[in-house]
Amino acid sequence: MSTLEELFSFQSLIFLLLLSLHLYLTYSYLRNSPNKPGFKTYPMVGALPEFLNNRHRFLDWTTRVLRNCPTNTSVFWRPGKVHGIITANPLNVEHMLKTNFHNYPKGDRFIQLLQDFLGQGIFNSDADLWKVQRKAASYEFNTKSLRNFVLENVVVEIHTRLLPILSTGTGSVVDLQDVLERFAFDNVCKLAFNVDPACLGSNGTTGAEFMQAFEDAATLSSGRFMYAFPIFWRIKRFLGLGSERRLKEAITTVHKFADNIIRSRMEAKPEKSEQDLLSRFIGNENSPEFLRDIIISFILAGRDSTSSALSWFFWILSSRPDVEQSILKELQTIRERYGKKIEDITYSFNQLREMHYLQAAISEAMRLYPPVPVDMKACLKEDVLPDGTFVGKDWSVTYHTYAMGRMESIWGNNCDQYMPERWLEEGVCRQESAFRFPIFHAGPRMCLGKDMAYIQMKSIAATVIERFHMEVVADGDDDKFIPQHLLSLTLRMKNGLPVRLTQRQIDIY
Repeated sequence: MSTLEELFSFQSLIFLLLLSLHLYLTYSYLRNSPNKPGFKTYPMVGALPEFLNNRHRFLDWTTRVLRNCPTNTSVFWRPGKVHGIITANPLNVEHMLKTNFHNYPKGDRFIQLLQDFLGQGIFNSDADLWKVQRKAASYEFNTKSLRNFVLENVVVEIHTRLLPILSTGTGSVVDLQDVLERFAFDNVCKLAFNVDPACLGSNGTTGAEFMQAFEDAATLSSGRFMYAFPIFWRIKRFLGLGSERRLKEAITTVHKFADNIIRSRMEAKPEKSEQDLLSRFIGNENSPEFLRDIIISFILAGRDSTSSALSWFFWILSSRPDVEQSILKELQTIRERYGKKIEDITYSFNQLREMHYLQAAISEAMRLYPPVPVDMKACLKEDVLPDGTFVGKDWSVTYHTYAMGRMESIWGNNCDQYMPERWLEEGVCRQESAFRFPIFHAGPRMCLGKDMAYIQMKSIAATVIERFHMEVVADGDDDKFIPQHLLSLTLRMKNGLPVRLTQRQIDIY
């Protein structure tokens, strides 16, 4: 028997022993619940065996579990004395993210899982380290100059790359998710570095390598959360095996690309007139490594969130011609109001703000397919959630955004239906409570880029919908294409989104 075979035989033996231990501990847990008398408990019975059977459909499985819990909250138990809470209850979300915010940081487990990739960036830090980044980023994101910088970059990317590529692909099958990801990647690199990797262009060899490595690093890092026994990924990392070896290679490529840009920019001493985020943070005398962590976090947020949201939006739109026509009608009204012709590709900030139905349609898509479907916190001191669930010290607490979009208790008995109208009040897109709709997080860690994300998504969606009708291409003999979830750090479509584009007759305007 080879050394590798011996290793995996040993791993199987350890797995069986740990599984037996887990079943015993689960039995003990159900008999002697750690919850204190008078508090509610709805445990995931046999959580580990079910987890192993449903890992490939984690979001739908856990959504079903939470739907069947009276409080939409469940308690689970894992080997190593790991307790956890998973909830889709808005009252609990508000308690975690606002009311008792300081008791629910990211926590050591979350930070360690993503440390190799995100380092100490704003999305992977707590306490003072997070506050410093948050304060600096909050100031920069509230500046009008940055907002204009974002809008100008989006317009240039749409005009010079996105539309030409989609026009060239008319009649043929295009992977729209890939196009949107490359668009978002180019755009956010300009925002973060003021560097154009040209992933959507024809000369993006280096940029494409960086983008692929970034995508691999995000997917493989998120895979660590899905290990039934976390010790296995640590062993694989120590021995340099499988996914951990590929993760290390991807992170090396990402860090090398980012470090080279940061080093050259620091040596050049950027001008005060430069508007990218890197220029703004360099002035605060941060180390190159810290700058890299900050920028990688912003790239992750800017690339993956908007491309994920738009991919699911366009997939839904392809089967809802009524929604498509309502969007086109709204865009025509805005053009007529401002005397703009369809040849005028750009929309101003004020015109984008008037696209209420389009914003409702995008928001409704994110309700059902949130870019970040789950988010995990740690409990510092034992606590009781508003629904009566006891949370012990060092337990993990996860709020399930994907499940929340499918809860009758939140959205009514039509929660599974796509209805942009649920967001409209007298034609105006209303603001939903961030604790019922935590797509952009909530509380002190509310996403700073929310408004910019809508600027980008509405600019892209309006321009593409006006010029193209898209038909999603079914796979093989299937009559309908239904994407499978690909859980990375964001919610992506497995195998992409194949569409066939048809140019519209624009003279109707």
